[in-house]
Amino acid sequence: MSSSASTATSTVFVADISILVEEGVSELVSTEGIPNGSEIMIPVPVVFEIENLARAGKEIGHVALEELSNLSELEKDGSIRLRFEGERPRGMPSRSDIDDAARDIAKREGATLLTSDKIQDSLARAFGIRTLLFSQGKRRSLSFENYFSDGKTMSLHFREGSRLFAKKGTPAKTELVFVGDTVLSSDEVNAVAREVIENVERNPDAFIELDFKGATIVQYEDYRITIARPPFSDGMEVTIIRPITKLSLSDYNLDPKLLERLEHHAEGIILAGSPGAGKTTFAQALAEFYYSKNKIVKTMESPRDLQVRKEITQYSPLEGDMVKTSEVLLLARPDYTIYDELRKTSDFEIFADMRLAGVGMIGVVHASRPIDAIQRFISRLELGVIPQVVDTVIFLKGGRIEKVFEQLMTVKVPTGMTESDLTRPVIEVRDFFTGKLEFDIFTFGEETTIMPVKSAGGGKARVFDERELSKTRSLVQREIVRLTRARDEDVKVSMESPTKAIAMLPDNIVPRLIGKRGSTITRLEKKLGVHIDVVPESGSEEY
Repeated sequence: MSSSASTATSTVFVADISILVEEGVSELVSTEGIPNGSEIMIPVPVVFEIENLARAGKEIGHVALEELSNLSELEKDGSIRLRFEGERPRGMPSRSDIDDAARDIAKREGATLLTSDKIQDSLARAFGIRTLLFSQGKRRSLSFENYFSDGKTMSLHFREGSRLFAKKGTPAKTELVFVGDTVLSSDEVNAVAREVIENVERNPDAFIELDFKGATIVQYEDYRITIARPPFSDGMEVTIIRPITKLSLSDYNLDPKLLERLEHHAEGIILAGSPGAGKTTFAQALAEFYYSKNKIVKTMESPRDLQVRKEITQYSPLEGDMVKTSEVLLLARPDYTIYDELRKTSDFEIFADMRLAGVGMIGVVHASRPIDAIQRFISRLELGVIPQVVDTVIFLKGGRIEKVFEQLMTVKVPTGMTESDLTRPVIEVRDFFTGKLEFDIFTFGEETTIMPVKSAGGGKARVFDERELSKTRSLVQREIVRLTRARDEDVKVSMESPTKAIAMLPDNIVPRLIGKRGSTITRLEKKLGVHIDVVPESGSEEY
């Protein structure tokens, strides 16, 4: 705690919104930073803003409400006198208007302004107002940190109506373990959330990443904290995640051939795998590796949770828009940028734009198979551009590299076809280590086909009739449009084989095709004799 004066000479104080959010007034009273019996004035516009924040489901609003309740209790026991001053504003005042109201009241009443905002403190003193700047100089330990002291805890899960449980282990092997004996109440989970929010402003290595109605995401040093409350969730919940593994590239014992490619040739890298496969850990290792090679490395994240050295700048969406972030990065010209993670169509387009502009790109993508990572780019980009954007796909499972693909563009008759007039541009997807061709990707008419290249008896490739594939694709497309009542252009179907299709749909249409417990898609697959993989456009794995 610090003040513009050595001691508080006034017994009349005005609290602004910043100090209420940190529950700093009640702390100052308890530590005698504010003399016993002092009068604390709360500007009505400040109360109005706290109400709006709480009704909007913002966590800081609930914390500030709790502080008002604390001050009310302090008034009851005679520690302070509480007064609300000013008029309810018309319309929706800005933060500047609310801070201005607090300064006006302090100046008019000859009171000391209580704030934790350094800009507010400087402005008030410029106007000749006494101030008391509240700050927490020493880092405060948070109660949940004790649970992570065993070095094995990956995440903690506080949820009302449930016992506290944790995920322990490593990316390769995890287990859920109950670490509490009692069922948590809503108040107990709320207390954890309040403790986090109170300490964000006091810690220079902490910040609120996202704040929506019912959901708040906080990066607190190494911890990523997600707070969810009704109506967004069906109960109060706090999830705290801390990476327990930070590896260097040398820890992966990479094949020298792959290491040489990463250092000298790979500039459009996709890290793919299912949730918990170790993609983020490997991305961190890559970032450190490129930095060690005298490369300028940046990251694009929402939320920011990569654990990288201070020399690697981490960017979030600028004014909520990753396009604006990419424009800044293109001007800064980093050698490599980590994009964590690619989900929506706009993410893939930004990744491609930056790569084609000459920036080395590493993207993180959720995928259950290596080829699915490439599939995410199809229909979002022109087919011929994809090998220029993505040259290397690294698929991780259990924290280790399971598969590496490289892509090459060539002109040939697709594998399995026999007629020479079918020659066309083809993307060959090959196993990086063996050189074995595993997939051909090509267009036929307006359709895109991903052709798995598998050896049958005698070592001959399986032969698929291309016209039959096109006919089946059109049938699948027509039936999906009919069932979902979607526009034809919103449904993108590609064929992996005569009996396997991939359908990419807008997220809001996916549930119509899946049906209750998968009933609709199951009936359609039986009717057509075709297995259909459904891929939401956003890349979400919810379905």
